[in-house]
Amino acid sequence: MNNVELVVFGLCFAATAGAAFAFMWKSMSMLREEPRRRNRIHPEMENVKSGEELLVFNAEKDDDGDEVIVIRK
Repeated sequence: MNNVELVVFGLCFAATAGAAFAFMWKSMSMLREEPRRRNRIHPEMENVKSGEELLVFNAEKDDDGDEVIVIRK
């Protein structure tokens, strides 16, 4: 091997080792942080109040007349 190949190999090795260290550092720091709670309400349901009745279409034949009521906790 000549010097050019050694330099290219050394640079690639250093870049790979640095990226692996940065990845491990970021992964460990993410484990220590508190998880963020996401808002699980669908955007179209934002204006619906708790206890409000909704009109639901179901393609299956069901004739019991049950209504859907929104209950948010």
